Amino acid sequence: MIDRRTLIMAGLAAAAGLRAARAQQPAMSRITAYAFSFPALAGGDIRLADYAGHPLMIVNTASLCGFTPQYAGLQDLWTEFRDRGFVIIGVPSNDFGAQEPGGPTEIAETAQHQYGVTFPIAAKAVVKGANAHPFYRWAAEARPKDVPRWNFHKYLIGRDGTVADVFSEKIEPTDTRIKTVIARTLAAA
Repeated sequence: MIDRRTLIMAGLAAAAGLRAARAQQPAMSRITAYAFSFPALAGGDIRLADYAGHPLMIVNTASLCGFTPQYAGLQDLWTEFRDRGFVIIGVPSNDFGAQEPGGPTEIAETAQHQYGVTFPIAAKAVVKGANAHPFYRWAAEARPKDVPRWNFHKYLIGRDGTVADVFSEKIEPTDTRIKTVIARTLAAA
């Protein structure tokens, strides 16, 4: 009959062997935001890998929303921080209140002509649910309590490609909290 001490020692030896075996295996690389791309509003692709090492803000947008004036604040952020490597990408979506019913021409008219947006704008995408764009599914897995609940939800991606912070549609882009986190993220090596 095996005594309790022998069982404990055998269990500890097995656990140590498992740890040693895991240590010898190559580490799995984790997926970051830089693995994704969006079709661009004007054609081509917006590849997040092109911005690897730079902080990004990914914002789902809509042209007919009460928060649509946030385009102006996003443009102000872009103007203030882009020379330091910060990138904003707008992702139009019709997921909330059907407030982005138009196509590329109508989206460009609102974002670029009405609000003077010069940061990259993606083609319209799904941002919630099973059919969400892969970036949004990845972000929802990373931050399940911080998924978009309306238009102008903001994901801040750190230099390492992970979700550094999340800001709801209720927080204006030029809010001190957002600017502080962007400045801190830009300062991080």
